[in-house]
Amino acid sequence: MIAAMLFNNVAIQSVVSVDPPNRVASTEIQERLQDTLQRLRVRGNPLIDLAGIEERRYWDDGMQASDAATLAGRKALEQADIDPKQIGILINTSVSRDFLEPSTACIVHNNLKLPDTCESFDVGNACLAFINGMNIAGRMLERNEIDYALIVNGETSREINENTIKRLQEPSVTKKQFKAEFASLTLGSGAAAMVMTRKDLLPDGAAYKGGVTRAATQFNNLCRGWNHQMWTDTRTLLTEGMKLAGMTFSAAKTVLGWVANDLDHVVIHQVSKAHTDMFIRVFRVDPERVYRIFPFLGNIGPASIPTVLSRIVDEQHVNRGDKIALMGIGSGLNCSMAEVVW
Repeated sequence: MIAAMLFNNVAIQSVVSVDPPNRVASTEIQERLQDTLQRLRVRGNPLIDLAGIEERRYWDDGMQASDAATLAGRKALEQADIDPKQIGILINTSVSRDFLEPSTACIVHNNLKLPDTCESFDVGNACLAFINGMNIAGRMLERNEIDYALIVNGETSREINENTIKRLQEPSVTKKQFKAEFASLTLGSGAAAMVMTRKDLLPDGAAYKGGVTRAATQFNNLCRGWNHQMWTDTRTLLTEGMKLAGMTFSAAKTVLGWVANDLDHVVIHQVSKAHTDMFIRVFRVDPERVYRIFPFLGNIGPASIPTVLSRIVDEQHVNRGDKIALMGIGSGLNCSMAEVVW
């Protein structure tokens, strides 16, 4: 049996992204870590040379994840041109959180003045959470339980970036520790949101077809993150993540009838140059169909996929009827692949 989640009556009414205002170049981080890089004999700038990340963004001081998610949510509502009182569910998918409790969704719900009939909660699943949120909302829409859903995400990387740099400046840092914490330096900030509805309410809207998900949770120890620190076995995570992606892609081909060259756009979670290059090579995807944001935003976690989707739409790369593949891998490991027909 090939488990799948497919929808016939789910549409995307709007998808937006918001970039933080402050640019932080990878050369700045290299300068701050110069003594450590020299002592450990790390050549060049690995953030640029290996990860392909030229810069990332920071929000202004004091900006919380809920503030960023609120910005994106408000923009998505305005683009959808609907009354916030029509939203039936709000799902926050941010890795970044204001508090352990209450949920960040509660704060966003209040900020946006959503109605008391609108359910809200957080969904946490690393970099895969936005697609998870879309699928949860899709189920409710397919069953006619609600008319509109709002999925939001707000990521803030300043704290973990700064704490990691300070730790790696210590004279006692080993090459093993540097490698384990390197991925933390690739993280960036950003925000995104999406309004979803039913096709019977928006016949001309982009259809969300759903898709497939696969798990390899025996590898849950390859990435462990906290607000202040993240340890990652990057090599093994990439290798095992691509194996899981291969299984998921095979299922997607069966369920959705995918052929790589028939997909007009391939929206993948943006991790780094190494990840993107391997993905293109393994799945034989036309590089021109993979839009890249990691060079100037870094790895913005769950915000990555909706940010890429919003950009290719806003920049008019997408035509009516285009098939768009959404592909994400979340540490844990979990992998989801879904389809949008614009």
